[in-house]
Amino acid sequence: MPLERFEIDPAHSVVEFLVQHLVVSRVRGMFTRFRGSLLLDDEDLGKSSVEACVETASVNTNERDRDAHLRSPDFFDTERFPEMCFTSAHVDVLGDRHLAVVGELTMHGVTREIVLDTTYGGRVRDPWDGERVGFEATATLDRRDFGLVWNAALDAGNVLVGNTVEIDIEVEAVRVGRPEPAAAVRLP
Repeated sequence: MPLERFEIDPAHSVVEFLVQHLVVSRVRGMFTRFRGSLLLDDEDLGKSSVEACVETASVNTNERDRDAHLRSPDFFDTERFPEMCFTSAHVDVLGDRHLAVVGELTMHGVTREIVLDTTYGGRVRDPWDGERVGFEATATLDRRDFGLVWNAALDAGNVLVGNTVEIDIEVEAVRVGRPEPAAAVRLP
């Protein structure tokens, strides 16, 4: 089957994160502006790929002062690094609709390999005669691996912000164009 191109629909997708705060709780945040595309082979998901970028200045934790601090050079440094991007290298099929999407995440000028534990939700025809697919993906990373090292010491040796960040992504994507043929045959 030929690869089909899908564009992420930001109105029906979300990119969220969780990080420990003051040792006793976790803070949830999200990014409100992002884009991306998938090349999907529905019959062999292992042949699929994804590229996506998030605008770092769109960080939103529902707290204006904290969001301003996250945009500053202490964290995302959004003026120097306006985007963080993920490009898949390969997709491993782990089971029925369960995938490991392995690729490179570039954030804060640092590129590291991460694995997105992914579930393919399937394909559906929408009311506007289009086709949509859905995916859920999670990952855990250490923010220090990307140069995000700012912290503040608390009593008893604890720190203000945890280093482990949990990523939670929900994607709905819309098929665009026609499928590309696997190979074009040219006659003399």
